[in-house]
Amino acid sequence: MRPVQFFNDEYLEQCRRATPEAILEFLESFRLMNEKSGKSKLISIKVPLSLLEGFRRRCELEEVRYQTQIKRLMEQWLRGV
Repeated sequence: MRPVQFFNDEYLEQCRRATPEAILEFLESFRLMNEKSGKSKLISIKVPLSLLEGFRRRCELEEVRYQTQIKRLMEQWLRGV
């Protein structure tokens, strides 16, 4: 089941004023984001040790793999959830 999204008046007005090019760019980005290519890219980032350890501990408590949770958070942020 997908969550219901609610949009404020300001956002809806911004959407009404979107150019055709901006709409096409959004749709293409959305398509690419949801594409099930199965491909992944290994990345390396610097994260403060205390932040990483706290994040990993919370993931252990919630019984979720921390890298999976990082990917979920990235997807949610892109979707504006």
